[in-house]
Amino acid sequence: MGTTRVVPARVAARPAAWRPRPAAWRPRPGWPLSAIFLGFPVWWLLGLGLLIFLVMTVPMAVYLYRHRSRLLAPRGFGAWLLFLVWVSLGAGVLVANAPGAVPGGSLGRLLPYGWRLAWYIAATVVLLYIANLSDEELPADRVGRLLGYMFVVTTAGGLLGTFVPHLQPTSPLEMLLRTHNPFLLDAIHPKTAEIATILGYEQSRPMAPFAYANTWGAAYAFFLPFFAITWLVRVDRRRRILGILILLASLWPVVYSLDRGLWIALGVTGCFAGLKAVAEGGARALRLTISGIAVGALVFMVSPLPGMIQARLERPHSNNRRTLLAEETTRSALTGSPIVGFGTTRKVQGNLTSLAGGDRPGCKACGAPPLGTQGHLWLLLFANGLVGTVAFAAFFAVRFVSHRRERSAYAVAGCCVLLAFGLFLFVYDLVEVPLYTVMIAVALMWRARREALA
Repeated sequence: MGTTRVVPARVAARPAAWRPRPAAWRPRPGWPLSAIFLGFPVWWLLGLGLLIFLVMTVPMAVYLYRHRSRLLAPRGFGAWLLFLVWVSLGAGVLVANAPGAVPGGSLGRLLPYGWRLAWYIAATVVLLYIANLSDEELPADRVGRLLGYMFVVTTAGGLLGTFVPHLQPTSPLEMLLRTHNPFLLDAIHPKTAEIATILGYEQSRPMAPFAYANTWGAAYAFFLPFFAITWLVRVDRRRRILGILILLASLWPVVYSLDRGLWIALGVTGCFAGLKAVAEGGARALRLTISGIAVGALVFMVSPLPGMIQARLERPHSNNRRTLLAEETTRSALTGSPIVGFGTTRKVQGNLTSLAGGDRPGCKACGAPPLGTQGHLWLLLFANGLVGTVAFAAFFAVRFVSHRRERSAYAVAGCCVLLAFGLFLFVYDLVEVPLYTVMIAVALMWRARREALA
């Protein structure tokens, strides 16, 4: 006897061509970071090199909002939240007069204030975004490879600025906006180098693909530890050889950048990483470290760097002006608004030594940079007062102290970044890509510890 198969009416009613509906495609976690960094050279040429970071903050913030019930934050994050609150208070003092600054106020101060606030928020979002993704969702090495790739991009930009210093293509965004605002132009107008006369003759200081030469120096120092992990350490022989060649090529723009802050930071972080390697690897690591130092010393001696350093020391260039500006910034902040600050920078009245001084036709250097510039520490003090400055510094100090004894690759890399960051605070403005990168380093350090303890 045959058997009869009973087909449920719900199934029998389906059309013959029916197929299960495929699951909707979803991008991998971490895709905003890939979009930012992998496409960064293109974003820079389009005039979106800085704006893309802020744009990609939106999908990361949406992710955090959807998972808000289980968000975690690293120790010391309360100090960072206090800093953000203090930055927001700065909106109320934008029109206040600051001692030693040009009196009067305008709505034009809203642009730099809002720009910095947006970057602080973006840095906060990327910190929480990376920290709250597991290693299965977003492997640390994937983020490390993105930052290592950015070192390669930074090296290529440095070489471009060294050999083609006058290249300044007009970006599509620049053509669209048709703006003459210097603040906006710095963000959307691609330039390969800054032409300086520090040594008494014109010389290019590389800046591509960033907005300023000092930003290039900070980016080099911050991306280098991750390049070392993903191109020199955790790789096969072929990739390591290529990484060594890239590293050697990167030294050319480093030498000719005339960036004393970068030179010092590389020395300090190199010593820190070397000591960590010796502590971790014992006698073998000690031999490798000594060999590396010997090779580095040989390269140093046969390179133009000793002569460049001597020439740079003999021409301190901006030292006196930086010192006077820092003194005037501190005096103005502490006497005018020591608790909250003034929200953003102010134009100096005169030229730091005379009220009658200032920019003149054919002598732009006769003036002085705005109060709160030439170093992020001075910006913090002037714009956010003592409370904001202490809160900002406390967060990063807590993170460094928490990880300084750890020996994992990303803990050592993060500590190197924080050491360089601490040095650069006195001489660089670090609001944009540098601060963003530091927050990624902090997130990777904290997540590595959390994964190890899980």
